[in-house]
Amino acid sequence: MTARIPATMRAAAIDRSGGPDRLTLHVLPVPDIGPSEVLIATHTAGVGSWDADIREGWWPDRGRPRFPLVLGTDGSGTVAAAGSRVRRFARGDTVYSYNFANSKGGFYAEYVAVPAETVGRPPALLSLKQAGAIATTGLTAIQGIDDVLHVRRGDAVVIHGASGAVGCLALQFAKLRGARVFATASGRDGLALVRRLGADAAADGKHDDLRAAAIAFAPEGVDAVLALVGGKPLTRLLAAVRRGGRVAFPNGIDPAPRRQRGVSVRGYDATSGVREFERLGRAIEAARLRVPIAATYRLEQAARAHQRLENGHVLGKMVLRIRR
Repeated sequence: MTARIPATMRAAAIDRSGGPDRLTLHVLPVPDIGPSEVLIATHTAGVGSWDADIREGWWPDRGRPRFPLVLGTDGSGTVAAAGSRVRRFARGDTVYSYNFANSKGGFYAEYVAVPAETVGRPPALLSLKQAGAIATTGLTAIQGIDDVLHVRRGDAVVIHGASGAVGCLALQFAKLRGARVFATASGRDGLALVRRLGADAAADGKHDDLRAAAIAFAPEGVDAVLALVGGKPLTRLLAAVRRGGRVAFPNGIDPAPRRQRGVSVRGYDATSGVREFERLGRAIEAARLRVPIAATYRLEQAARAHQRLENGHVLGKMVLRIRR
């Protein structure tokens, strides 16, 4: 720690599980860092549905979080301090990070301490606000497209839920790999968004016949589906996947896609690391990635952001502005 780092910080945290109103502004100690960690002065924090799950009481392992619990799995900012073993980063470096279920607290705070291996350097074409929105969703999108679905040039790919935080990035990465993309979205504004992002065809995921639309898009069968929304529309959509096709979904999609005879159906979790962020950065630059921001809230408005999540129909990603 240096003299310029204060002893306390503002943070949006919960003292017990519950609804959006449980999320309130706290004054908490700035976390200490270990030898292999960095302290980030947070500029922007992403707001995702998984944050709401944690707020309501879900936790990814058998342990229990300690309260007060600072939410937030990703964000951007500048390095305020680096541990003695950290060589990749120095004070003042611009960074973004994804770290799930951090024992030292999340990104809804003026400072966050994370392992250096979960930190990357965002491409110059991204603003700090954009970088803060996409560490989790960008890694989820690129790993689904590349590592699970193995999307190749000419593939007929469906992004189901393409107007959401992960989907709007996955659509662009699939196009980068040379795929033909059929996107499902919600509402006229969602359909307009995915078309602007490059979808070759689009349908309303709540009201259109997705099976018929997918067959019209790929008469010989869909090669791959990235399922970001569960339920009956997805079940109908999967009937259009060809034998030997692939389906991927981030773990946590509820209900998860049903197994299909002759079709590979795999759940996955996004992982962060040095190579993962390097690959994401290359893909962001190659795609000239556009990052739709649905809404920006101040740190003290975190509960309002979560209420917006509860209301649904969020196009792209919401963020908290931690500092100017």
